Amino acid sequence: MTADQPASNDIGTPDKVLSMVPHGLRVAAAVSWRLLVVAGALTVVGFLAVALAPVLVPVAIALLLAGLFAPAVSWLARKKVPRGLATAIVLVAGIALAGAVVTFVVITITVGMPELIDQITTSVTDLHAWLRTGPLRLSQGQLDAMLANLTSMLDRNKSAIASGALTTAVTVGELLVELLLVVFCLIFFLAQGTRIWTFVLRAAPARIRHRADVAGRSGFTTLTHYIRGTAAVAFVDAAGIGLGLLIIGVPLAAPLSTLVFLGAFVPVIGSVIAGAAAVLVTLVAKGTLAAVIVLAVVIAVMQVESHVLQPLLLGRAVRLHPLAVVLALATGLVTAGIVGALLAVPLVAVFSSGVRSLTTRPPATAGHSADTPPQDD
Repeated sequence: MTADQPASNDIGTPDKVLSMVPHGLRVAAAVSWRLLVVAGALTVVGFLAVALAPVLVPVAIALLLAGLFAPAVSWLARKKVPRGLATAIVLVAGIALAGAVVTFVVITITVGMPELIDQITTSVTDLHAWLRTGPLRLSQGQLDAMLANLTSMLDRNKSAIASGALTTAVTVGELLVELLLVVFCLIFFLAQGTRIWTFVLRAAPARIRHRADVAGRSGFTTLTHYIRGTAAVAFVDAAGIGLGLLIIGVPLAAPLSTLVFLGAFVPVIGSVIAGAAAVLVTLVAKGTLAAVIVLAVVIAVMQVESHVLQPLLLGRAVRLHPLAVVLALATGLVTAGIVGALLAVPLVAVFSSGVRSLTTRPPATAGHSADTPPQDD
């Protein structure tokens, strides 16, 4: 054997060692370390998102509202109204409408609450009589002991209730600050959204800037269809259930309808919880038969929503599988509570639309340069 000839049993070189590793194990190792890198990156992003939630959440809500108001602003801009003035008109109209709804709900609660309290008192009296004369046959002493236990439990938790009230006051202050941030961001999204998007696009490499632009615009279009369709579905749900409550004569029908409207923006569970609240109030105020009727109305409205309204208003625009909706909703609810449940589905819808746009559209189109910024309406 000469010095120029390698030893046949030399397995110390990297290629020799790699050749002895099974192909499946090499593939698994390559995939595994890449998954670890992705998981690490997602962990960092998640940590930053949690840390910056007081800023990111108002910005996300402002984007949702921009998707709702942008068509009206664009329509006014096409009618030769200056975009700044169009933004002011739409925002003032929106705030006035929201204020009118809140005022109506507050007045309705103020007027209807005494009647509801009287009916709750009557129901409690009936429950007390049923506990004494019904199948349970509880004595007066047992009922007094139950009431005493409830009173002592409230006394023991006075400090916790007081601290909870203080925490609620602090939370209200934080919500007011975040609400101001939502309004501030919404103004600029509506008035200068295209310019802001053009600035953001500069972070993308020039060779893919056009595709990123198309994907982003496609995602925002999906967001616009989603929020408008969801608002239409929520309005129909609130009108249907509210009409049923009015016909039956349930107190606080208007606040309950408003709750149904707001709950519809949280897919799957929002309408169910709001409908359950309506049934519970009806049970306390009007009895079992009325509660059963309201339950039937809620189920009928939910069926119309699921089989008619959502496929008609959201199906083509959003195109999300029901499993994806449920998983996104569960993930958002676990990680960020109600806010996560509100934002999870539109976030997945926008991401899905952007990915579809990137994978189906050509990288460039004639007559449009990747470096040419879009113009404001």
